[in-house]
Amino acid sequence: MIVKAEGKFLRVSPMKVRQVMALIRHKDVLTAQSILRILNKRPKEFLAKILNSAVANAKVKGFNPGQLYISKIVCNSGPSWKRFKAAAFGRAAPIKKRTSHIRIELDIKG
Repeated sequence: MIVKAEGKFLRVSPMKVRQVMALIRHKDVLTAQSILRILNKRPKEFLAKILNSAVANAKVKGFNPGQLYISKIVCNSGPSWKRFKAAAFGRAAPIKKRTSHIRIELDIKG
């Protein structure tokens, strides 16, 4: 692990994030950024922002983004917001609005 970046308490379901993560896992940074640019799923915005943050951290440390790849990418579930929706016969149906913690680690190819 050369550099890392994290996003916490992101208002997107971890299951949806993991679908997009599978597309960019173990890819080099430039390929991952181009995949996220053309993708049409909501978690791409969060992943692109965290990936750009990791690349910026690598530049500060003196690494070239062309030689980096995503060595580890993890999405854990954060706390859920509990809400209720009106249901029939005066009842309430629970709703869980899920949050995510995303962590990206970059390393040098080779």
